[in-house]
Amino acid sequence: MLNEADSRKDLARIYQELDQQGLIFLAAGNISVRHGGDMLISPTGATAGAIQTSSFVRTKFDGSSHSDQKPSSEWSMHASIYRKFPDAAAVVHTHSDSCVAMACTGQALPAFHYMIAAFGGDDVRCTPYVTYGSKELGDHAVEALVGRTACLLGNHGMICHGTTLQKAFNAALRLEILCRQFIQARQAGTIKMLNDNEMAIAIERYKSYG
Repeated sequence: MLNEADSRKDLARIYQELDQQGLIFLAAGNISVRHGGDMLISPTGATAGAIQTSSFVRTKFDGSSHSDQKPSSEWSMHASIYRKFPDAAAVVHTHSDSCVAMACTGQALPAFHYMIAAFGGDDVRCTPYVTYGSKELGDHAVEALVGRTACLLGNHGMICHGTTLQKAFNAALRLEILCRQFIQARQAGTIKMLNDNEMAIAIERYKSYG
């Protein structure tokens, strides 16, 4: 585990990268890392132009903190993921364009491309819509993330976790690209989906990838 100062530097760097990649805009998105029994999470209303290493709020999993700044309104969803998945060291939540578009269909992202296997299974599930910032949203996200490292949040966006913050960022970027490619493929014609055997091979290979 990084010390707190280095974790804050990583968070500020990744927040800027998310902005540069067009994955977050204004205050639509939040990130965190596990830090001991707490988490460091972006503050409510955070924007890339104003974010600093000191901006991130050290928050307990019950939402309490000793900071004057308030944690992101989605702190409960982050905390739910850390509680459920011990290997989750970082969480990234975005409202990136193609992920939002896909999430608004209420459908899972299916096995149209072998890289779906990078998220742990043969699809990326989509939760039902529930109010942002609610405990119910965290409950639905955790359910959709069983056996997966990312999911779509119905009529909302996406969330993913990783064993490092960089891996969580990479997953968020990969999912945005795949959602965009799926939308484009549907416009191009009938999609040939990969079968169960093809995806099983891809999933197995990804277990030793990277």
